[in-house]
Amino acid sequence: MERIDFLATDGINLNGFIYKAENNRNSKKVILAVHGMSSNCLKKRDEIIAKKMNENGIDYFCFNNRGSELVKYIRKNINGKKEKHLGGTTYEDVLEGYEDIVGAILKLEELGYKEIYLQGHSLGCTKIVYTYNELKEEEDNILENVKGVILLSLIDIPSTLKIYLRDKFDTYLNLAEEKEQTGLKNELMPNDAFIHPISVKSFLRYARDNKEIDFARYSEDNEFEKLNNIDCPIMMRWGNNNEMILQKADELVDLLNEKITNNKKDISYIDGADHGYHDREEILAEQILEFVK
Repeated sequence: MERIDFLATDGINLNGFIYKAENNRNSKKVILAVHGMSSNCLKKRDEIIAKKMNENGIDYFCFNNRGSELVKYIRKNINGKKEKHLGGTTYEDVLEGYEDIVGAILKLEELGYKEIYLQGHSLGCTKIVYTYNELKEEEDNILENVKGVILLSLIDIPSTLKIYLRDKFDTYLNLAEEKEQTGLKNELMPNDAFIHPISVKSFLRYARDNKEIDFARYSEDNEFEKLNNIDCPIMMRWGNNNEMILQKADELVDLLNEKITNNKKDISYIDGADHGYHDREEILAEQILEFVK
């Protein structure tokens, strides 16, 4: 492992680890892993996937984005001016994941990588799909080095939140809007408004201001425009044990295999896996390897 420090494109200081392939010290192929809510780059799943990739001459880079952990300070450096802001999942704006991912891609290009595979887990998937679509709209040539997209447990956050809160959804949305109007965007929502502590501004992103991230509505009437906008090969996986999806895993896989038009798609689920793929990491790693190869 080698620690890598770099800047997001808006000046936020970030860091992570590159797992280097011993049998291919000049590897030009790397997986860029984006973690999910309140998580980090030091998970058993990352270690197991990295080991499998390294054994096959592929490097693996996982980093802590500004939404890692629950609450932390994030530090920004713009033209020598240093600032400190509240960060972590509790305070993050998911759209700012664009700045983190693009910064990571640029760092990997600087290090000489020519084949980059974007791998996201949970909310990390949302950030990757949003970032890819933004870069494509900007016609940014950074996508030339992105050779594949790996989405592990992409979830429909807006719909899941509504079902989670049920008849409390409108109550909490009204509360958040009232706090927003009085300048209290960083105040915390009530404990049962989300699965973990969350600020007003973050809650509103998921509950109201979600147009840019509301692309994973798993229904027949959704044409999955943003997913079908991905030109490179795409791999999607879920578990079927306590996974954070509203359908059975096999039904969801059937739906997406019908709806996703990418002719280099690999969409399936891993039997017995939960949302974090606990005790199924080896199976997942093998399937990711086959996709990358």
